[in-house]
Amino acid sequence: MPEDTIPYDDLVLEALRGVVRSVLLRVLKRGIPGDHHFYITFDTRSPGVGLSKRLKDQYPTEMTIVLQHQFWDLAVTEDRFEVRLSFNNIPERLVIPFSAVRIFQDPSVHFALGLRASEGELAKADEGLSLVPSPLAEQEVQAIPHHDNSQPEIAIEATEDEDDAAEKHRKTAEVVSLDKFRKK
Repeated sequence: MPEDTIPYDDLVLEALRGVVRSVLLRVLKRGIPGDHHFYITFDTRSPGVGLSKRLKDQYPTEMTIVLQHQFWDLAVTEDRFEVRLSFNNIPERLVIPFSAVRIFQDPSVHFALGLRASEGELAKADEGLSLVPSPLAEQEVQAIPHHDNSQPEIAIEATEDEDDAAEKHRKTAEVVSLDKFRKK
């Protein structure tokens, strides 16, 4: 993109990621209110995503996590969040950059955001540049030590096809996609 052009798509994408970050910061400070719960679908191949080898093998392209009743050690920084969840009774720590999030959904209020990688992120990935952030231990972090609403339900879902995932999420909420505003 020429330097004399304002990158509106990237600015809007950054603002939408800020919505996800703001919601997670609220949860960090106050817990999840009422019936709210969040489906967060992310690209497991994105730079900076931290998953165990077991989960990476199980979900090689995309994974959906649900933050609802049981999660631990939520930490939120400017560019990512970390959370501990239990998968088949095995605790796992996940590191998810906001740039890896593809769908953020709160079914309790029929809200969803469809996100994609920005042009700059795609260019960096094409050039082989890493977007891997430094560990949270090296940064100022806002963290919650434990969150448990006493109902041990953790749901995960993986989809190999982004179109199938997007269609499933569209059935329950309106997904905002920036692509429909792009010039073809």
